[in-house]
Amino acid sequence: MSENQISTTELTSQYIAQVTSDLERNSKEQERIATDISGLQEQLLALQHDHTVLVNMHQALGGTSPVAGVTPAAPSVPSQSSARTKQSKAAKEVKAAKPKQAAATGAKKAETKKPEARKSAAKAPRTTAQPSLVDLIRGHLEAQKEPRSAAEITTALTAAHPERTIKTTVVRTTLENLVARSSAHRNKQGSSVFYTATTEAPAKAEPTAAAG
Repeated sequence: MSENQISTTELTSQYIAQVTSDLERNSKEQERIATDISGLQEQLLALQHDHTVLVNMHQALGGTSPVAGVTPAAPSVPSQSSARTKQSKAAKEVKAAKPKQAAATGAKKAETKKPEARKSAAKAPRTTAQPSLVDLIRGHLEAQKEPRSAAEITTALTAAHPERTIKTTVVRTTLENLVARSSAHRNKQGSSVFYTATTEAPAKAEPTAAAG
């Protein structure tokens, strides 16, 4: 009878170690997926903003049926269901060997680790918020003393923000939108088009000239 107890104790310890290892691996996998989701959400927000700018340009040019944006599905559901499936399988294996203590310990650890993984996933998108492409382009133009082309602006912004995907076509469309709103000037030199930021100096000089 004592040998059976020893064998049961050893088996229980083995299952406890296995379940603990599975839980740690599961938690790390959730953190990795949460990080990937954060990066994808950032790219999605940038694309949605660019889509809004393009829609405004399309309507300003007389378009009537702009392409609608794509609404993504919630990315957190597959990861949670996968985690629940793995945990249910582990629980069945533990019950089959009758190690009740291992099941209780694994359940407690799972309950303590799940909130931590969810908190990290919830905090990630907030820390990665970045200025919009319009703000980046306007700030770049204001910092330049000479006119810049769309290609030059794209190169500068890509070097300053390597984590973002910035295309010349989107930059040119955004610049034209700024010109339409009198937030930038367009200068054509030969076959090339250059842009500069608008300033308030010319507007203030007109009353003085009129008074003279």
